[in-house]
Amino acid sequence: MIHKYDVTIRIMRESDFPYMAKWLNDDLVIEYYGPRLTLEQVIAKYGPRISDEHYVMPCIVEYKEESIGYIQYYKVPKEQLKIYCYPLKEPIYGIDQFIGKSDLWGKGIGTRMISALLEYLYFRIGINTVVLDVKSTNLQAIKCYQKCGFRVVKELEDTSLLMEWELFQELKK
Repeated sequence: MIHKYDVTIRIMRESDFPYMAKWLNDDLVIEYYGPRLTLEQVIAKYGPRISDEHYVMPCIVEYKEESIGYIQYYKVPKEQLKIYCYPLKEPIYGIDQFIGKSDLWGKGIGTRMISALLEYLYFRIGINTVVLDVKSTNLQAIKCYQKCGFRVVKELEDTSLLMEWELFQELKK
């Protein structure tokens, strides 16, 4: 699907469920991306996504041909747009992601994978605005998102921050 730098982003497959279960049981990963999920819970949650029965597009991130993380994108549902205070008629996409191998954190891989996905969303789908929410305590992720062009636009009720990437904001720089 996407190959840029030394990162590949591909559609998730059933064979990826064990990776997800492993990553979603790593204490460092679930501190920021929780909750902890068993293999059966991973299958129940992500199975409909890979079967195209859900609005979220699930993807696996590979680095140097090894599966290392997860990234997903989706058109933000209208109910969520209302909470975020966005106009309902604009196509706004959301992304969520994590690197499941914590020994690879802090090496710039997150920045590369998010930048590659943002390029894909803009050039292939025509999306100008992308949002994500992040725990306010996840300073490493916030720094990564800022490097990718996201800015904090709102504090959310659950000690998370809403961050936004907007193409036109990027062009002004």
